[in-house]
Amino acid sequence: MLWTIPNILTWIRIAAIPLIIVLFYAPYHWADPAAGVLFAAAGITDSLDGYLARRLNQTSRLGAFLDPVADKLVVAVALVLLLSKDLPPLFGLSPDDMRMLVALTAIVIIGREIAISALREWMAEMGQRRKVAVSILGKYKTILQIIGLSMMLYRWELLGLPIFAIGTVLTVLAALLTLISMLSYLKAAWPELVRR
Repeated sequence: MLWTIPNILTWIRIAAIPLIIVLFYAPYHWADPAAGVLFAAAGITDSLDGYLARRLNQTSRLGAFLDPVADKLVVAVALVLLLSKDLPPLFGLSPDDMRMLVALTAIVIIGREIAISALREWMAEMGQRRKVAVSILGKYKTILQIIGLSMMLYRWELLGLPIFAIGTVLTVLAALLTLISMLSYLKAAWPELVRR
């Protein structure tokens, strides 16, 4: 089950990470939009690989492990990359304030992913993994993250729209949904946490 179509898409998403990094730092005027588009394509494979795994009956333990790892890696890399470049002033915030906003957003998103991954592993050991399965709120959070981060990496205006600003708002909203979904998972797991 190593080379199923869903697993190949997940491997492609992982392989896209160094390409996104190279594009992000490339000294060409088109590099930022290219990094944003590649990140968006990687995000699309996230939805596609899960759908195809179910549709083609190609689910596997390897895929179940690799898919969330790939998701977390690509999102964490995007957040760190954004913090490594100067950020434009937005919403009356200075570039330093913007860096703090993006840093706090990164801390919330990455910290939540670490906490929930540990919670899911612990719940799986208790035989209660289903209590903390991915919720619809978690799916909305992922969609907002992918769209928001894609737009922030893209950076340029498009059709007169302030793409970076829109992406920032969506990414901050994703961070808020991240906290809400984390509380939801903790609430579902709480009876098991206090019983042990």
